[in-house]
Amino acid sequence: MLPDQDGPSGGGGTQDGRGFKEESSVALFREYLQIKTVHPQPDYDAAIRFLTRISEELGLPMKTIEVCPGRVVTIMTWTGTNPALKSVLLNSHTDVVPVYQEHWKYDAFAAVKDPEGNIYGRGTQDMKCVTIQYIEAIRHLKAAGKRFPRTIHLTFVPDEEVGGHKGMETFVNHSEFQKLNVGFALDEGLANPTEAFTVFYGERNPWWITVRCPGSPGHGSRFVENTAAEKLRRIMNSFLDFREKEKQRLDTSECFTLGDVTTVNMTMVKGGVAYNVIPAEMDVSFDLRIPPAVNLQEFEEQIKAWCAEAGEGITYEFAQKFMPQNTTSTDESDPWWNAFSSTCKAMNMTLKKEIFPAATDSRFIRASGIPAIGFSPMNCTPILLHDHNEFLNEGVFLRGINVYERLLPSLSTVPAQRGEE
Repeated sequence: MLPDQDGPSGGGGTQDGRGFKEESSVALFREYLQIKTVHPQPDYDAAIRFLTRISEELGLPMKTIEVCPGRVVTIMTWTGTNPALKSVLLNSHTDVVPVYQEHWKYDAFAAVKDPEGNIYGRGTQDMKCVTIQYIEAIRHLKAAGKRFPRTIHLTFVPDEEVGGHKGMETFVNHSEFQKLNVGFALDEGLANPTEAFTVFYGERNPWWITVRCPGSPGHGSRFVENTAAEKLRRIMNSFLDFREKEKQRLDTSECFTLGDVTTVNMTMVKGGVAYNVIPAEMDVSFDLRIPPAVNLQEFEEQIKAWCAEAGEGITYEFAQKFMPQNTTSTDESDPWWNAFSSTCKAMNMTLKKEIFPAATDSRFIRASGIPAIGFSPMNCTPILLHDHNEFLNEGVFLRGINVYERLLPSLSTVPAQRGEE
């Protein structure tokens, strides 16, 4: 349960810090934020207990699938009046990234709401808000006696925030996922500090690469030739020179967003055993994010050329190398996009279409052949995912529920497509 009062010591219960009765949706959101599904030891069991309670409240059947040891995907289902039609998938992840508590105004897991209605907590934007907005929109629609032709599935997946995304990556190849018969999916997006709402129809490909540079060892007092450090410097220069060119493209073109260029960041350097010993090998690692328009085979050939130019014996390996480059249609003739965009237009929402700059579970959904849109209804909000003092205003949160109350009926009544009936 939430503490009774707001402020530095904790969150709020049925009343907010001004003594007003708090919306039940907001109280549920703040309760979910207090569940510490934070890496490296996320409390997934507590999250499943929370979701089990919700499924009972909503009267929706729930299933849990262990996709790998200790990692469970939870599924709730609102069966449609015509279950033979392809379903709508509402995906969210339960885990959140670690915090540096010393940089936060409040306890990052207390769900404190300040006098302006800003709710602070890890996961407020990424992405526990969307989870509760899905749930509350369905609660309101069911309470109004609504039913729709297409089935709606809610999936709650683990380990989105760690390399490899083992939750959804494994689940899309599971027989239980195939049984969901998904036709279209919604997943997370980003906040937008302007009035617009950002919509993501594709993602950049994450490549995590380590380049190994062997060299001649020796005593630190000598000018040894062909050292690992010399090769390392050349490799670093090649990657970082390319980084600078891409940064300039982004900075000098009004047409480009971050998702349209390749980012390169050097993240780790390893090597050496002592101050006076020239190492026999040094490694450098990079995080690359590559937009769908780039030819990946040609890009890897460029990496091979950088290695060959830097010296003999240099090798590389990938810790992550995602190759599918699927994007979702945003053509008005596409029935799914038309249902989504026309509903937003009817609510006077300005949509800004982009390639997602990082990586979400949507990439695995799209790779399986299912159209997916990344969307979090958070406009007029600074982008604070993974940042200190992550927060979401309760007014923005509540408006997001209303958005989904309009979107879900539109998506779940998309007319049957060829092959569905």
